[in-house]
Amino acid sequence: MAKPGKPVHVVPHDDGWAVRREGSERASSVHGTQAEAERQGRTAARASETEFYLHNRLGQIRARDSYGNDPNPPKDKD
Repeated sequence: MAKPGKPVHVVPHDDGWAVRREGSERASSVHGTQAEAERQGRTAARASETEFYLHNRLGQIRARDSYGNDPNPPKDKD
């Protein structure tokens, strides 16, 4: 299995919403709506088998998903 890429974040941008890799200064893409940016960000996270973070207008994380191999899967309840 390939090494996972850097996590993907959807963050507020002056022109709408940006898809940005963690640690990157520049946006991978900019979209007019959060829904468009979320769709693109999730696609990128799945392709890289990494984490996806969706931020609100204040920059706080409002949703998160993990794609790929989870080293700490949840334990089933008995």
